[in-house]
Amino acid sequence: MLKKDKEKVFGGEWTEESMRAFLTSKSHDGTSADYLNIMKAYQHMLADTFGEFIEFFKEEGGDINAKNLDGLTALKVISEHSAGQAYADALKSAGAE
Repeated sequence: MLKKDKEKVFGGEWTEESMRAFLTSKSHDGTSADYLNIMKAYQHMLADTFGEFIEFFKEEGGDINAKNLDGLTALKVISEHSAGQAYADALKSAGAE
């Protein structure tokens, strides 16, 4: 089941420290923590910041093709949201499939 479209976005300045906070998701049901980290960033960041986060995420060893329990990648889920195109583009630019 797909979740509803994007809800929260916080503007402002993002530092490496604040982005690092988006690398700390814990899975309680077996979902990949990397998938959760990407989705958490998607919900809270503007598209430009999200693109920067994805590059940071990859540098830190994150898997941009991580899947949820339904076998869907963040790219697949985000691509289906009406407000998700710029975010999907950032993932594709980073090599997401």
